[in-house]
Amino acid sequence: MSRKRMIYHKLVRDRIPAIIEASGRHCSIRVLEDSEYLCMIDAKLDEELAEYHKDQNLEELADLLEVVYAAAEARGYSAAQLDELRAAKAEKRGAFKKRLLLIEAEEE
Repeated sequence: MSRKRMIYHKLVRDRIPAIIEASGRHCSIRVLEDSEYLCMIDAKLDEELAEYHKDQNLEELADLLEVVYAAAEARGYSAAQLDELRAAKAEKRGAFKKRLLLIEAEEE
């Protein structure tokens, strides 16, 4: 019995090819060049955000966070730098804990 071939052409986590092979299936992969990777990591951000909007669960948030860290590192930043900047912005401008909706404000 022949198996159906699926074309994905998408960025996957590092262990996915080994998981596929361990299940007795074959897959084709290639390592992306830097410019391709930046494009694909942006597409992965969109994909993971859409999945979170659909399911709104903790697992999808974790996936989204993993891709955010990967995107930061792909652009030369560390996860620690990202976390530090997030904390600094939260300290300076606040976070989102108070659930505030800005209705209007006077402009200069």
